[in-house]
Amino acid sequence: MSHSSAQHQSPYPAVPAYEPHPSFDAVPDRARWHYKPRRAFWRSKVVRASAVAVVLALCGLVILALVRQQTGTEGFLVGLGLAVLPVPLLMAAFRWLDRVDPGPWRNLLFSFAWGACAAALVAIVANTFATRWIATATADPASADTLGATVVAPVVEESAKAAAVLLVFLFRRRDFTGIVDGVVIAGFTATGFAFTENILYLGNAFGEDQQFGTSGFASVTAATFFVRIVMSPFAHPLFTVLTGIGFGFAAITAHRHRIRRVALPSLGLTLAMGTHALWNGSAALGPWGFYAVYGAFMVPAFGLLTWLAIWSRQRELRTISGELPAYAAAGWLTPAEPLALSSMRARSLARGYAARCFGPAAARAVSEYESFATSLAFLRHRARRGAVGADFTAREQELLHHLWQRKEVAAPALTYAARITGRVWTPPPHLDYAGYNPYRY
Repeated sequence: MSHSSAQHQSPYPAVPAYEPHPSFDAVPDRARWHYKPRRAFWRSKVVRASAVAVVLALCGLVILALVRQQTGTEGFLVGLGLAVLPVPLLMAAFRWLDRVDPGPWRNLLFSFAWGACAAALVAIVANTFATRWIATATADPASADTLGATVVAPVVEESAKAAAVLLVFLFRRRDFTGIVDGVVIAGFTATGFAFTENILYLGNAFGEDQQFGTSGFASVTAATFFVRIVMSPFAHPLFTVLTGIGFGFAAITAHRHRIRRVALPSLGLTLAMGTHALWNGSAALGPWGFYAVYGAFMVPAFGLLTWLAIWSRQRELRTISGELPAYAAAGWLTPAEPLALSSMRARSLARGYAARCFGPAAARAVSEYESFATSLAFLRHRARRGAVGADFTAREQELLHHLWQRKEVAAPALTYAARITGRVWTPPPHLDYAGYNPYRY
């Protein structure tokens, strides 16, 4: 078979053959061994980061002034102290979910800041304007509040939060590789939004208690804290995670399916708006209606999405064990490494072994090795689905170079961890893995 014929039939490139001193000739910047495609000045990371930081800082100052104006200084401080309580727990939960291939903290901090500042500012301004307009048009303030909460607020708030997910999807595409990344980015964004919103609600509740002299468990502050912090801290993350899942499916969809790549995030956003509207509308049904929606819909939906997120994480581990044997067969990895890298326990043991034997620097090298190997497996998996760009070869060689640099320390540590955990690699009986390469032309 000719090379051109094989190339036409193969949907993805071959794994490069391993050499003791590979050249990595597809990486443009060999001096620094880090692939950075040339960009125009206005597209540089420094310019973008600075612009985003300035915009978020301005939004933060404005939202701070608006919330403080509505709640008063004392109410703002009380609301801030109570609203911050669930934030570390939610952030830790989403970060745990992202342990297989941790995204950079800059993306997560951006998402949280966007939700807390930009999205919250858009929501406050747009919701207030829409509610006043409806009240003026209908001459019925009570109806305006209900329509604003059930129709306007879900559309405005979920669209504002979805903007953060869209921005990471477009401008940090390398870090946005699948469903788990969509869930984590959406979760951090919604956590930030809920944080600011809770400050406003709890601060207003405290002001009402101060006005009427109520305190203790019968106070409005206690009731608001119980509903928003104890019972439903996951409400906003639950809504926005649906949008994140839509973007996650789009990330693993082949480039040729353009309609699907647009339709899936749109469907996720629509579902987020619908669940948000149902949740807000339950308040109009009275206390029993609220608890009915909470028990019959919110809790099961939360459980289902939690299962989906954990299943997606396990799927990531299976992707590692399924894609990396090709690189082991080509000589880049030892035979035991793919299965060790697909076990969180084995990864931890490898880092601990390196730290005990060679010190913290070696443990850090093993951790970096695990991260690069994971990225390599996901890159190969996306290549299978036709979801990689023109820079695939350069990106693959960049990752292989990072592995090659750390191989001397990381390979023995991972082999040791594989042996300790009993994850001994054996070739499947129906395949001969001696020189096996599933991507060979």
